[in-house]
Amino acid sequence: MVRLALTTCPDESSAKALANALVERGVAACVTCLPGAHSVYRWQGRLCDDAEVQLLIKTTEARAASLQDVVAELHPYDEPELIILPVTGGSQGYLQWIEDELADTARD
Repeated sequence: MVRLALTTCPDESSAKALANALVERGVAACVTCLPGAHSVYRWQGRLCDDAEVQLLIKTTEARAASLQDVVAELHPYDEPELIILPVTGGSQGYLQWIEDELADTARD
């Protein structure tokens, strides 16, 4: 089953590096990097207001745990956002491409 994982990075350079690593390591079929995100949050008791790059990571249920490991290893934040959502519908051809792309990538 296909999953959509979400994370943010502080800039385009780190977003691109993480996206490349996720695809190269076979834990994501595709990562879309959306610059121009803006996050307001509280961190360690301080109000933060930061520009970020939103990453939309397409993966599978079978690769989600490995994806989480790679994000934990390579993400520049101390505690990166990582939310993994089930995909319940969409273009069947595209969803099958994700499944096929990651079926042959046991690169842990």
